Order: sequence, then structure tokens, then C-alpha cells
Amino acid sequence: MAVQCWTDLLKSSKKTALIQDGKRKVHYLFTDGKEMAEEYDLQTDELIVRKWKSKSSLGAQGQWQTEVGEPHMATVASLESDGIKENCANPTFSRKDTNTSFQWRIRNLPYPKEVFNVSAEPAERCCIIKTSNKKYYKKFTVPDLDRSQLPLDCSALSFTHANNTLIISYKKPKEILTLEHELLKELKKLKGNSDGDVDCKTQ
Repeated sequence: MAVQCWTDLLKSSKKTALIQDGKRKVHYLFTDGKEMAEEYDLQTDELIVRKWKSKSSLGAQGQWQTEVGEPHMATVASLESDGIKENCANPTFSRKDTNTSFQWRIRNLPYPKEVFNVSAEPAERCCIIKTSNKKYYKKFTVPDLDRSQLPLDCSALSFTHANNTLIISYKKPKEILTLEHELLKELKKLKGNSDGDVDCKTQ
């Protein structure tokens, strides 16, 4: 039922499509004023970027918040202009999905794989990364599961470590795969092209 609610929200949103730089770029405007922007690779149909923007309680436009993809460079640039430069040796957390898994990468973690413990906490609806040397701790959610109100499955979680990067994968449940397949079919009907935006409301 909850998956259906999220599907209905997606269908009722106002969608604008643009094909550019080998990507399918889609902008969603929801009835509550929230906006979502996505970018898909035209060759593989993989989701490259998903960002959200919502208005503040006073109605002012908020900043884009990255859910999938590298964090927006403007945020980094504004920090640097304020004289705050991020240490490039610090761990960086980002999400990059595949067609079958949600996937997160934490770079700049030079410890061996045995040091890491990655677990799903269904009661808290989050995943937790811990290290036995107490050098890194991270708690994060899977927004896609929350939106569709699907449970966290411990057996869907796995991780690997290479080149100072921890890669965490969560196998997408069949409900998510079905939803993404249906959505992609709808998005491909939007006749976006590089000459301009195309407006289309999904029936």
C-alpha cells in the first residue's frame, strides 16, 4: 500500500524532461511544493543523481540536498569562500547506485576490511558502520525504503573494501525494482531533447 502511495505521488507530480550530455535529466514538482531532480545515464539507465529541494517554513527556497551522486560542488565552493577548506584526507560519504543495488562509497578509509562492521538495524530503520579501532562511525538511512515503507533486510546488506574505499551494497527489494522499472518506462515517454524542456504530466 505504501509503495502505491509513493507511486501515486510520482505519477501526480509535474515532470519536465531534458536530454543532455548523454543523460536523461528529469525535474519533478510535487503537489506539496517539494522538488526532485534526477539524472539517468542514457546508455545504462542507471540513476546518477537525485537531489531534493523544499521550501522553508517561511516559504523561502531551500538549497538542493543530494541523495544520490556526489555532493553539489557549490556547497564545497561556498565553504571555501568562507575560508573553510575541507581536508581532502577526511572520509567522504556518497551514494552511487547500480540497477540492482543501492550503493554507498566512503573514500579515504585506509584500514583493512577486517576493521569494519556494517550492520542493518531494522528497528531504527538505519544502517551503521563501525570500526574496531574506533576511527570511524556512521549511521545512515535508505530513503527509498522509507518512502515505500519497506522493512530493512539484514541479509540484503554487504560490503567490500579496496583502494582506501569502503563500498556498501544493499540489494534492492523486488518492490523497488518493479517501481523503478515502471517509472523508467514513464520517463522514456517524456520527449525531452537537447533543444529545450518538455512538460508532461503523467496520466
